[in-house]
Amino acid sequence: MDLQSLGNLGEFVSGLAVLASLVYLAFQVRQNTQSLRTENYARALERVAVMQAQLSRDGDLAEIFSKGVSDVSKLTPPQRIQLTWSLYEAFGSFEFMFHASRTRALPEEVWERWSAAVAWWLTFPGVRIWWDARPTPFTASFTAFVEATLENNPSDAAASQKWREFVSASAPSFEIRSPSA
Repeated sequence: MDLQSLGNLGEFVSGLAVLASLVYLAFQVRQNTQSLRTENYARALERVAVMQAQLSRDGDLAEIFSKGVSDVSKLTPPQRIQLTWSLYEAFGSFEFMFHASRTRALPEEVWERWSAAVAWWLTFPGVRIWWDARPTPFTASFTAFVEATLENNPSDAAASQKWREFVSASAPSFEIRSPSA
């Protein structure tokens, strides 16, 4: 084998090594992206879970929240402040998920679920009043999303009505569905 052939063989082998390195790097980036998505979703769920846990443990706060989302006029000024910070926590979590979905750090399917939750919360009069009166802003893009959601009202009206009936004192009995065979 002459020197030219050895040089060509060396270039070929180094080309294969570069190609293998690029494939490995692509694999690592993909794995890192999946890990980031999982981590962002876990962070978002943790924020929502903390708020939900607080509402489930603190009966007074749950009552304030329940009354306030329906009719803020039933709340005292200190109770309105409690409602404000609870809604800020919820909408702050939604905003985090909104931005994570825009950067593809959160799966689109997950954001679709929470986008529907935002639309559902915006069906409540107290939430809409709070949104218009919020003392500090959210990001411009999230604000535009919420404003468009308010304008287009993509929520499920029947599901919202079922929820209101469920939490009201005169909630009708719902038929329990049996599992499909």
